[in-house]
Formats: sequence, structure tokens, C-alpha cells
Amino acid sequence: MQTMFSLDGDGRIVGTREPDPSPGPLFSLVRGNDDCAWAVRSDVQRNVAKKLDTLARDEPPVSDFRVAPIHAEQYKSLVEGRVNFGLAFTFPEEIIESKGTVIVEDAKQLDRHFVGWTASELPYRNPIVALMDDGNAMSVCFCARRSDVAAEAGVETANAYRGQGLAPRVTAAWAMAIRASGRIPLYSTSWDNSASLSVARKLGLASYACSWSIS
Repeated sequence: MQTMFSLDGDGRIVGTREPDPSPGPLFSLVRGNDDCAWAVRSDVQRNVAKKLDTLARDEPPVSDFRVAPIHAEQYKSLVEGRVNFGLAFTFPEEIIESKGTVIVEDAKQLDRHFVGWTASELPYRNPIVALMDDGNAMSVCFCARRSDVAAEAGVETANAYRGQGLAPRVTAAWAMAIRASGRIPLYSTSWDNSASLSVARKLGLASYACSWSIS
């Protein structure tokens, strides 16, 4: 939770941990095999936040990560928005080394196939690991969000290069770089993102929790 969001002194969400942060979800709940964690956005009315806290405190840990929270309907009655439901993964102890990857140090390496990257955000996304074609990145893995303890992977592959198994290779190299920095590499995706779930399977990632939020 602390890697995904910036939290205030009351543990409420004030924004995402990104170069250009968004406000984040109104309510976020993470459930694992042994414990649960949650947070409410700081602009949610205090009486509503208190009700959400009370319900979330009653959520049990889960072994089947496909099961919705027991109080899902009550959460949705308290705050209106889009529900996001997905999985969170950890990387195996042994990660197969990917050959041919490079660290992106210049935003110009991303210009041809990726839109929206700026030089100013590169320090916040580092390490940015890529596979290159004639000096241009065709697949990249970077820090979508990060803290001093952990970092969450973001992966993009240019349309023309999809289906070639590039995403698992850059993600594996990124995870090794994160471990070398002393942090924990994490990976998460929604249940309906089949391509991202396929990357997790190919890398042998282990699901440790499910995330459920309202935005």
C-alpha cells in the first residue's frame, strides 16, 4: 500500500506514487493469505471513511484471490465509482537472466514507438530496461510506482513488436535491477488483462494478494 500510494498521517491516500501523481482510488483494499490492508482517499467524507474502515477491518484473509470482498456491495453503496479487481505478484528467488537488454538513459530512445515520455520523468521511472531495435526501444519495463522498500513494474511493448515474448524478458531484467538496488520487485495486473497475466505466468510469478478498489 505504501509503495502504491502516498499516505498522510492518518493513513489516508493523498495521491499515487508517480512522477505526475493522480488522486488515487477512493477506497483500496488488498487481501492476502494472512492479512488485509486498506486505505481511503483523503477527500472522502470523514463519516464515510469511518464506515469503510469498519467494514474493511472485518474482511478476512483469503486463499482464493478470485473471490470478491465480503462487503463489496456495502463499499459500493458508500462510494460510487469504477471497481478494479486484480492480482499482485512477487518474483521467484531465481530469475532467469535476459540477454540483450539495456538501461534507457535518454528519452529520445523512446520517441519512435512510445508516446508521452519526457526527460524529466526518467529519474522517477528508473531503472528503465529496454530491448532495442536500431537504437529505439521496442519493449520497456520501468517503475510504475516505487518506494524505498519496493517498486512495481510497468511494462509497454510497441504494437509492431507484440507477440514476440519481449515483455517477459525486459520485466525479468528490471526485477534483477530492482533487487540489486536493495528493493523488492512487485508486479500487479487486473483479472481482465490477459496479456499481462500471460507475462506473469511466463516469469513464474507467485500471487501473494488480490487488490480491489473503487476509483
